[in-house]
Amino acid sequence: MQNIYNYHNSKGFTLIEAIAVLIIIGLLAVMAIPKYIDLIDDARKMAAQLAVSEIKSRLSQAQAKYMMTNGGRAPNGGTLYTYAINSAQYGPDLANVGDDFHIFVNIGANSQIQITVDKVQKEKIPDIVSYFKAAGDL
Repeated sequence: MQNIYNYHNSKGFTLIEAIAVLIIIGLLAVMAIPKYIDLIDDARKMAAQLAVSEIKSRLSQAQAKYMMTNGGRAPNGGTLYTYAINSAQYGPDLANVGDDFHIFVNIGANSQIQITVDKVQKEKIPDIVSYFKAAGDL
C-alpha cells in the first residue's frame, strides 16, 4: 500500500506555530494597551493646561485694553474680571474654550482670578487650578 500523503514537502503552519503567534500577539497587546491609555491621559491633561493658557491670554488682552482705555491705570483682579466678562470681546464666554472640560473663572483669594478646570479625567488626575494676578494687584 502506497502512502498518499507526502509529509516531507508539506507547506503551511502547524497548530503549534499558529498558537505561538497568537500568544505573542496577545503579549504585545497586553503591553501596548496601557501605554496607549497613558498617552490619551497625558494628551487630555495637556489640552486642559492649554485651555487655562488660553483664558490667561484672554485676561492679559482684557487687562491691556482696560489700561489703554483708562489712562494706563492697572486694574485689580476684581475690576479686571468684571471688565473681561462685561466686554464685547469675551463677555460671559471668557471661559468658553470648548466642550471638553468644565472651566470656571472667578475671583479667588487675595483678589486673584482663579481658573479651575474640572472633569479633566475620571478621578485619575485632580482638577487643574491656576491663578491670574492682575497688574493692579502687584
